[in-house]
Amino acid sequence: MTAMWRVENHRGSAADFHGRDMPSVIVPSVQWFHVEQSALVLGSAQPIEHVDVEACARAGVEIVRRRSGGGAVLVEPNNVLWADVLIPFDHAMWTNDVSSSAWWLGEVWLHTLDSLGMTGLHVHRGAMLEGEWSRRVCFAGVGGGEVMLGERKVVGISQRRTRAGARFQCAVYSRWHPERVAELMAEPRPSVADLEHVVAVVPMGFAQIRDAMGIALDMLS
Repeated sequence: MTAMWRVENHRGSAADFHGRDMPSVIVPSVQWFHVEQSALVLGSAQPIEHVDVEACARAGVEIVRRRSGGGAVLVEPNNVLWADVLIPFDHAMWTNDVSSSAWWLGEVWLHTLDSLGMTGLHVHRGAMLEGEWSRRVCFAGVGGGEVMLGERKVVGISQRRTRAGARFQCAVYSRWHPERVAELMAEPRPSVADLEHVVAVVPMGFAQIRDAMGIALDMLS
C-alpha cells in the first residue's frame, strides 16, 4: 500500500479499540483490529435492553458499545475481520450525502474480494433496508455501501462522522454462528432460523484480504 494510506495493526480487546476517540486530524488510514476476547459490540444508540447481560457473562462475552450506529455485531477471535477506514473531510472520496458516503468503500471491498475469487457480489446503493431483527443485529439489515451476495451480507459497514472526517467500521465473517448471536440477545430474541441466512462468509484467509485491500485502495491514489 502506498504512503497515501496509513496502515495500522492492533491486537487487544474490543473495549480498548472502541474506547478510542476520533482523531482531531485525520489522515487516510486503514486500522486492522484483531480481538483476543469475544465481544458483543452494540451500536451507539442501541438499548442495552436488547442484550441478555447474564447470558453474555456466562459465555465470557464482553459487552461493548461502538461510536457508530447500527445493531449488535458479535466479534470473536479468528472469526471476524475488522477494519476501520478513516478519511478526512477534504478527501476525494468524501461526500456530504450520508446515504451514499460509503458506496466508494463498498466498491473497494467488492474489488478486493472479487480479485480473490469471490464473485457475484454487489454493493447496495439504495436506502437502508430494515429487516425484522436489524435494530438488534447489524447483519440482519442492509445499509448503503454494504457488500452483498444475493440477499446475504458479506461486508457490514457503519460510520461515525465529525468535522474532521469519517470513520467507517467494517466487519467480515469467516465463520457465522447464528446460534451464538441469538442466545446473547434478550427477549424477544431472533431464532437461529431468523439469522441463519443473513451472512455470507468469506472463503479466503484474512491475510489475503488485507493484502488485496491494499491493492484496491492503491487504485484510488
